[in-house]
Amino acid sequence: MIRTSTPRTSTIVMADDGVVFDGYSLRAGPLGGAESAFIGLADALAERGHIVHAFTRTGTAATVGEVRWAPFDSTWPQSCDLYIANRGTAVLDRMGLARRTAFWLHNPASYIKKWRYIRRIWRRKPVIVTAGLSHAGTVPRWMPGSRAIIPLGVDAAFLDVPPREPPPPRAVFVSNPLRRLDWLLELWARHIQPHVPRAELHIYSSLATYHGGLDSKEWQAAAVLSQAKGLADKGVVLHPPVSKHALAEAYADIRLFLHGGDTGETFCLAAAETQAAGIPGIVAGIASLPERIVDGETGFVIPPDDRQQFAERAVALLKDDSLWRQQHEACLARRHSLSWGAVVPAWEALLP
Repeated sequence: MIRTSTPRTSTIVMADDGVVFDGYSLRAGPLGGAESAFIGLADALAERGHIVHAFTRTGTAATVGEVRWAPFDSTWPQSCDLYIANRGTAVLDRMGLARRTAFWLHNPASYIKKWRYIRRIWRRKPVIVTAGLSHAGTVPRWMPGSRAIIPLGVDAAFLDVPPREPPPPRAVFVSNPLRRLDWLLELWARHIQPHVPRAELHIYSSLATYHGGLDSKEWQAAAVLSQAKGLADKGVVLHPPVSKHALAEAYADIRLFLHGGDTGETFCLAAAETQAAGIPGIVAGIASLPERIVDGETGFVIPPDDRQQFAERAVALLKDDSLWRQQHEACLARRHSLSWGAVVPAWEALLP
């Protein structure tokens, strides 16, 4: 059962030993979904009155808001009520005494099926936390530990994007360029923009968001982004990734979110953020994307390779003000259910 009232104050330790980030990173520049979620959850738990220690590869210790950020290799508390190990199985071994441990997954669970990872999970037997039904389905049933499905929350900046009249025909893609952006660009140039000549597709995408975590894919990303630059005459506008707050400001003039889908998408924070900002979405029904859009109400979920239907729905939402207004209002009606405030009680339910 999920608690709805504020529970007793607990000590919570969160840890991530991946890329460099801390409590200032959301405002400082582009940030990946796992790091954004880590910061959002830490802030939300602290706002509920818990003592939250966050250990990452940051270079300095600082209290940001109410969260106590510190370098991963600094001194940790001797014990805690809840330990949240983010992404890496090696982090599971770092906390000594925790009354309960949660292993928070952000990628498909195929990577933890190797023995060197399984033995750590077996030893700790954590609550394995996934972001949705699709994501949960990637965790083998035989994997030790209990399970919890807890969606990610969205930053408050997206909840504050005001209601508005139908914007100009501007669509947006906000994700890793390797997540079928090439597929979307071809569809846009051949089957969408020709039917809406003033339409623009704004792309906020690069691998900079991953802070070096995907360097081996750089050449593939560069090829896709070069393709985008070559479509300026089709209304394609390429932007560098920006901070969450800058992105939320830009969303006030965006009409439609487009995503061709990817099997590695375990939540798609970009889809949730655009929904919270009142932007209908058209997505391919791959992995977690059908969980983000209410088909026919806040956008459309299209069979993965149905290019014609995808294009037709995009053209309709770019041109039909009545349809857009109806779906815009439906997005706004459910926006607060996407907030961290709505999500954090599910994490409190894990407290012993």
